[in-house]
Amino acid sequence: MNLLELRSVTKSYRKNGATIRALDDVSLALMPGDFVAVRGPSGCGKTTLLLSAGLMLSPDGGSVWIEDQDGYALSPDARAALRARRIGFVFQQFHLVPFLTLWENVLVPTMALPCPGIEERARGLLERFGLAHRMQHYPEELSTGEKQRTALARALLNQPKLLLADEPTGNLDPDNARILLDHLCEFAASGGAVLLVTHEEEAAARAKTQVRMKEGRFVS
Repeated sequence: MNLLELRSVTKSYRKNGATIRALDDVSLALMPGDFVAVRGPSGCGKTTLLLSAGLMLSPDGGSVWIEDQDGYALSPDARAALRARRIGFVFQQFHLVPFLTLWENVLVPTMALPCPGIEERARGLLERFGLAHRMQHYPEELSTGEKQRTALARALLNQPKLLLADEPTGNLDPDNARILLDHLCEFAASGGAVLLVTHEEEAAARAKTQVRMKEGRFVS
């Protein structure tokens, strides 16, 4: 079964009186173990693709399936619950809450999906990512690499099947970029699926499959 399938997805925006076709009849499927990198110039539709795939941006046409469910056919509450159970997000800007500690930031997903034993899992992730000694620190006290590893721990907390990563190495030095990409590869190897949007050739090279976008479409 596909963990993610986009079927003929389209999305347009209006800007300065003109229509911009951000996604133009895009189809894509990811199975367990897949690691797909999407590359292309700024404005080609990569982020729109990722947000649509993550059930955060309704397309104008087509459908997005998470396993056996049509995500945008669900009610907003049911869609949010599906997203919380099945999808983890990693962004270039981390999106950590500045007034919460590292520990509290990692536990943010439990607000949408409470789960028994989640604190034990959170501690295990922080130990695995070398962050256990930073649990009571705030984001401003963390290095850039520590912030991204915190964001990754948060994304993995609810044991998602799918990771969506938007330029996750864009703010990282080569060593921390390698650490993050190692974890994404490990996630895919363990039976998850990764959809990575990146400008960076080195990051894309770690994926099993590379796809290029241009003007809202996949190109060979």
